[in-house]
Amino acid sequence: MSTEKDSFVHLHVHTEFSMLDGAARIKPLINEVAAQGMPAIGISDHGNNHGAFDFYKTAKSAGVKPIIGIEAYLSPGTARQDRTRVRWGNGGDVDGDVSGGGAYTHMTMFAENTPGMYNLFRMSSKAWLDGYYFKPRMDRDLLNTYGKGIIATTGCVSGEVQTRLRLGQYEEARKAAAEFQDIFGKENFFAEIMDHGLDIERRTMSDLLRLAKDLDMPLLATNDLHYTHAGDAAAHEALLCVQSGSTLMDPNRFKFDAQEFYLKSAKQMRELFADYPEACDNTLLIAERCNVEFVERELMPRFPVPEGHTEASWFEQEVAAGMDRRYKGQIPEAQAKQVSYEVEVIKQMGFPGYFLVVADFIAWARAQGIRVGPGRGSAAGSIVAYALGITELDPVRHGLIFERFLNPERVSMPDIDVDFDDRRRGEVIRYVSDKYGDDRVAQIVTFGTIKAKQALKDAGRVLAMPYSVGEKLTKAMPPMVLGRDIALNDMIDKTSERYKEAQDFRDLIEGDDDSAKVFELAQGLENLKRQWGVHAAGVIMSAEPLLDVIPIMKREDDGAIITQFDQPPCEKLGLLKMDFLGLRNLTVLDDTLANIKSNRGETVVLEDLDLDSDQATFDLLSRGDTLGVFQLDGTAMRSLLRLLKPTLFEHISAVIALYRPGPMGMNSHTNYALRKNGQQEVDSVHPELSESLSEVLDPTYGLIVYQEQVMAAAQKAAGFTLGKADLLRRAMGKKNKEELDKQYEGFSDGMKANGYSEEAIKALWDTLLPFADYAFNRAHSAAYGVLSYWTAYLKANYPAEYMAALLTSVGDSKDKLGLYLSECRRMGINVLAPDVNESIAAFSAVGKDIRFGLGAVRNVGLNVVDGIATARADKGRFTTFHDFLRKVPAVVCSKRVIESLIKAGAYDSLGNTRRSLAEIHEEAVDAQASLKKNEAVGQVDLFGSLFDSDPAVEDSFGGSVPDRPEWPKKEKLAYERDMLGLYVSDHPLAGREAQLARYSQMSITDLHASETIADGETVTMAGLVTSVQHRVARASGNPYGAVTIEDFEGELNVMLMGKTYQEFGRTLEADQVVVIRGRVSQRDDGKSLNAYSIETIEGGGDGPSGPIILKIQDAEATREVLEELDRILKVHAGADEVQVRLLSLEQERLFKLQPKVRISGELIGELKVLLGASCLSA
Repeated sequence: MSTEKDSFVHLHVHTEFSMLDGAARIKPLINEVAAQGMPAIGISDHGNNHGAFDFYKTAKSAGVKPIIGIEAYLSPGTARQDRTRVRWGNGGDVDGDVSGGGAYTHMTMFAENTPGMYNLFRMSSKAWLDGYYFKPRMDRDLLNTYGKGIIATTGCVSGEVQTRLRLGQYEEARKAAAEFQDIFGKENFFAEIMDHGLDIERRTMSDLLRLAKDLDMPLLATNDLHYTHAGDAAAHEALLCVQSGSTLMDPNRFKFDAQEFYLKSAKQMRELFADYPEACDNTLLIAERCNVEFVERELMPRFPVPEGHTEASWFEQEVAAGMDRRYKGQIPEAQAKQVSYEVEVIKQMGFPGYFLVVADFIAWARAQGIRVGPGRGSAAGSIVAYALGITELDPVRHGLIFERFLNPERVSMPDIDVDFDDRRRGEVIRYVSDKYGDDRVAQIVTFGTIKAKQALKDAGRVLAMPYSVGEKLTKAMPPMVLGRDIALNDMIDKTSERYKEAQDFRDLIEGDDDSAKVFELAQGLENLKRQWGVHAAGVIMSAEPLLDVIPIMKREDDGAIITQFDQPPCEKLGLLKMDFLGLRNLTVLDDTLANIKSNRGETVVLEDLDLDSDQATFDLLSRGDTLGVFQLDGTAMRSLLRLLKPTLFEHISAVIALYRPGPMGMNSHTNYALRKNGQQEVDSVHPELSESLSEVLDPTYGLIVYQEQVMAAAQKAAGFTLGKADLLRRAMGKKNKEELDKQYEGFSDGMKANGYSEEAIKALWDTLLPFADYAFNRAHSAAYGVLSYWTAYLKANYPAEYMAALLTSVGDSKDKLGLYLSECRRMGINVLAPDVNESIAAFSAVGKDIRFGLGAVRNVGLNVVDGIATARADKGRFTTFHDFLRKVPAVVCSKRVIESLIKAGAYDSLGNTRRSLAEIHEEAVDAQASLKKNEAVGQVDLFGSLFDSDPAVEDSFGGSVPDRPEWPKKEKLAYERDMLGLYVSDHPLAGREAQLARYSQMSITDLHASETIADGETVTMAGLVTSVQHRVARASGNPYGAVTIEDFEGELNVMLMGKTYQEFGRTLEADQVVVIRGRVSQRDDGKSLNAYSIETIEGGGDGPSGPIILKIQDAEATREVLEELDRILKVHAGADEVQVRLLSLEQERLFKLQPKVRISGELIGELKVLLGASCLSA
């Protein structure tokens, strides 16, 4: 290590992991350190070690020595568990006293060696686990226990020593410093001096130097680094404003009182501390002394096997038993051969324990009645996984490839992700924690970064600009690609692939000063860490206590133990990562089976279903009636299913694989559907290959749909092993030219050896190459295809039970509830209002109908539902309203709860109108209140049971129910909607479905879900006006209108501005059915409409509504289109006439078609899918 006098090492460094405080991104920081020729760099983030591993690896690869440290929070002389606030001063200088309002001081520490680094991690972990009070705090006890191998300093101005000095308590400061010398060793405790030109530093500098001399403490010069370059100060200032929710204009905002917190050069630091050169020399000394290594080892948890067995022998025995169970003692030859091969590979690679661990917690979950998914990802390609009950698909039968999951020619950990019933995922994690030890299992931290759009919005807010400035910039950004926004720099970097798409954005920042300022500041904020979170599914498991392997922490809310490192470092250090995913659809499956049992008395075992045999399921799929079916729910997917008309399980698997941007970009999804139905010729890759590849390509009609087909083709044609073929597939996906050239050579040689010509070789390579990039993992699409089949099967064969479960699962989403209720109406299923005598908390199937759950009623909590259900079970059905009040416990008898149940229609079956009950419910509840109170303290109503059924007593004790007519329909439905979030007993638009579909370009739900309708696009929507608000803009004083419309599925906010408001706004009223033409406004919280025009639709839904007139361009009237049109019209046979207006440049011709139809929303939807949104003549 260099010790020249012109060098310097920065040790007090806050990276981006000092969240919303540090703005030094690790890679650019280390690149700058290397560029300045500094030999080493420290990391000392506030209270955490999140960035330690990333920092270590990045520094090592740049040839810079990493020094791992922390700026710890230290309890002020108290035990870390003690939450007492401490003041050392006399109350005069509150700001100069103990930090955090008396909760903690600061101390900087560095790991001198590898044991020291792990001690540092232990202290950091324990500070989070049991020292958290505003911040994770260490204490003297931890320093004494784990102080070995640590170099510490007096820290910044908030350190204990400086705080004592600032308060004029020199002796106490001396005592504290001496104690720290005793803990760490005299040569390991330094007096840290800083100079950022701040008064608070100057106030203690002379006393700190005196103290250092008194105790013979070596000096250490540092710069409190929070950003890399001096020019980053503005971005850092903005970051502090993001943290505190303030603006740069706010004089009282949290801010640093200088701009000196950057990576100063060695020359600058030595000039700054020219009077104390040894303080700079000591930075090099510490860098020389600090040498740490991260220990990477194999830490897979050990599975407890019976005595006399190894993991390998027990694994082999369990697989053999599983195969016997799966095939009932008759194991086919192909499966027997495959399982033997897989067992040997898994044993050679050292993974038997992994499979045993996974199989064990899945078996436990099933034994507890927790539904487990049939498999996901490439694990479904393993017959061992199938034998052990990890997956539910025979990979040999379905053509799945083991090497896609575990490649013996590329050693890497297997990765099995498991889906569980969403409600009970936590139980499985608890089981694993109990079995392998609480101290060896943790959830995984994630880090939220400030993305491009958010950076623009944050920058606009921090600069105190109007919201519209940030909004304007985000709307000018190019659209997302595969769910990712373009980076800010890519919009101004001419070498960027997407540079051309960002012309509108560049025009904006070049022509508007405010936009330019926001953009410049946003660049400094983009990609900085904003906050930590927890991985939705990931769990880390270890063979040793995690405290000895990585730093961990605890979430205060629920006590969950979480890693301080995110997933990649954990895996690199040898820890096992498992994904325990909660899947809502498994919850729906379980609830459906329970509904079938209670409603029909039947037991359905999904695992026993033949995936190719149920005609009703394939009919449902072919009609595209898959709203609510797993993976097949979207509008475009339903259209594709109508085109495809699936008849085999393989078609479901293929459609899941094809319905993604890559294949759709090459029109593979449509080609597949057309070829399946004989409407497009199946072409061969090359005549020489037609026979040898028929087994690979014939099942998918000559198209490459799956990654496994790329591998199988390489095996068949070029003689590759499947392991080698997997490497080829990966190389093709990555598009690395050098690697591809190398692979092509082996591929070409192999095909030549098998007698193929150069033309055939090139033809196959050119076919495989583009498909390999987006071909899907067949194992995953097949495994998820099983769930799709199961959900489709249940919807087709048990519609009421399935839809009840589906409605329950989306109870917290008003939009989804509306969508699925609309689907129930379309299916002819009546959804009945909640009922105190019939309803449970969830939606339930009652015969062929569905009963609304009481838990979905506003103001009715689960404790109320339990109270009603218990009273019903213990005391019998409720016969009258007053009988209900007498029987239920006090928790139910609140005026708000009873009023909500009345308005929701829960008492309709008791014979009184909602209006009459609403009039008397308050006095009825009051009359019961004292009685309930007496019951609660043990006093019994001696007369209650005698007079339960006596009307005269009911009148005198509980009051009678007056005979009142029901509320008008409009009022009744409004109350119902208020209590349930939507209309149930009826709908104001009932009977007008076809009329709405004719005028509207799409349903409101489809508009919200659409990924193709861009911001600013013009659309036409129709619906019922449910709310009209007339407002005045604060800035301009101009009037405008805010309107809400809804259809059967969802609601949409519409703005009326300027002339549109003047023309249409003043006459607009609630309950009008309208057609609105307007511009789509896309914001983070969804889509709204800025209206151009509004027209009222007259008339109701009854009576004749034909003829229906279709507009078709002459050029588009192909044979295929007309045949499909004929099919649609015949499916919707009825009494209304259909006419076609055939349009060409020269003329317009009108034809009357033979078939007559029943006009419905479904018919009009299918016509629009086939002929375009504007195919109907109004």
